[in-house]
Amino acid sequence: MTRPSGRRGKKKEPSSIEELDALTIHDRVLGFHGGMKGTRDQGLLESAPARPRQYHSYSKSADIIEMAALYTSGIVRNDPFLDGNKRTGFVIGILFLELNGFDFIASEEDAALAVLALAAGTVDEAGYAAWLRENSRRQKRSQG
Repeated sequence: MTRPSGRRGKKKEPSSIEELDALTIHDRVLGFHGGMKGTRDQGLLESAPARPRQYHSYSKSADIIEMAALYTSGIVRNDPFLDGNKRTGFVIGILFLELNGFDFIASEEDAALAVLALAAGTVDEAGYAAWLRENSRRQKRSQG
């Protein structure tokens, strides 16, 4: 995971999820829930975390929630792993939100339904981002 840079004159860089992070998360998810280990397509895995970073760099209105939706969608729809793509994509998107100051508040059941809809194509990235926005809250900053 990369941390934000403090360069002046540029958009603030959010913490991001790298390809190695995605592989580690995938291994952890399979360790907890089972499934076949391995990558189906390395190129699709490489493109999944690159897309949100490119979106942030080139979009005038990119925000953290939209980027989280792109992280999730990149894994869920690219299907780079032999198994566990939906679970891994979901965890990566939520981790990205939390690293960048948001709490995820949806129930486990609602989250599963939203990710299944994204995978099936009945919800697009914009719809998933809207769902994330409804189910995420900025973390309260501690006083001290």
